[in-house]
Amino acid sequence: MKEITVKAMVENIPQVTEFIDMELEALDCPLRAQTQIDVAIDELFGNIAFYAYSGEVGDAVVRFEYDEATHMASITFIDAGAPFDPLAKPDPNVTLSAEERQIGGLGIFLVKKTMDDVVYRRENDRNVLTIVKKIG
Repeated sequence: MKEITVKAMVENIPQVTEFIDMELEALDCPLRAQTQIDVAIDELFGNIAFYAYSGEVGDAVVRFEYDEATHMASITFIDAGAPFDPLAKPDPNVTLSAEERQIGGLGIFLVKKTMDDVVYRRENDRNVLTIVKKIG
């Protein structure tokens, strides 16, 4: 397991992405899977930066784990911000036109559709969101 701790600010999305991409590239991750993970990082870390600390700046931990037996990469985002389970909201109705759809929720929907698993839990007053993707 490897992890970094950074300030939960949008400006740090490239640093988080680079950290994860270095791990993925060392595992010869296919470009498509890496791109899907990068989009997920942008969405999830961006949500932490915008909403977790109510306008203040707090820390976020990003953890990378890889299971060689299953070829599954797990990326966990941990913050001590306000409790928020992004999986609790219903998926947007993507059959509606853009004008008819409610604003919000499309990014999380995309993450759920492109990852093999997405799990949220609240643990020790922290939000813990893990995405899992098969990369081999």
